Amino acid sequence: MKQNINNNIKFSNKKAHFLYEIIETFNAGIQLLGTEIKSIRNGKANINDSYCFFEKGELYIKNMYIAEYEYGTHYNHTPRGDRKLLLTRRELNRLEKKIKEKGFTIVPITMYINDKGLAKVNIGLARGKKLYDKREDIKQKDAKRELDRMNKIR
Repeated sequence: MKQNINNNIKFSNKKAHFLYEIIETFNAGIQLLGTEIKSIRNGKANINDSYCFFEKGELYIKNMYIAEYEYGTHYNHTPRGDRKLLLTRRELNRLEKKIKEKGFTIVPITMYINDKGLAKVNIGLARGKKLYDKREDIKQKDAKRELDRMNKIR
């Protein structure tokens, strides 16, 4: 019997592309508890203020918000706990080497439920943008919006 899985669930970090220049992206699994995945499937999660860090050779995501499951009992999870990200050893070694270089960080870009019903996080190796880069992005966005308005009027 096949389960009907809703894969329209997707959370994105809208600040990530504005604040950082994404160099490379990776898909990672998340080690979750039962009440956490149920909360994510209900659409009650947020990755806007979260970031990734290494501890003892393992990659963790910090400050990712997953609301407590409403039908959970005393086994409910903590909303902002650290959660382990699941990547291959080769990817972990590569990321850890890059992080030791100055100016690099790892940020979550999107979190989604895949076809098998598993929670995945799309993380990016990123470098912080300078203020003038952010201004340039705003100028390009405004110019694109103005062109779209002009095309709409015609």
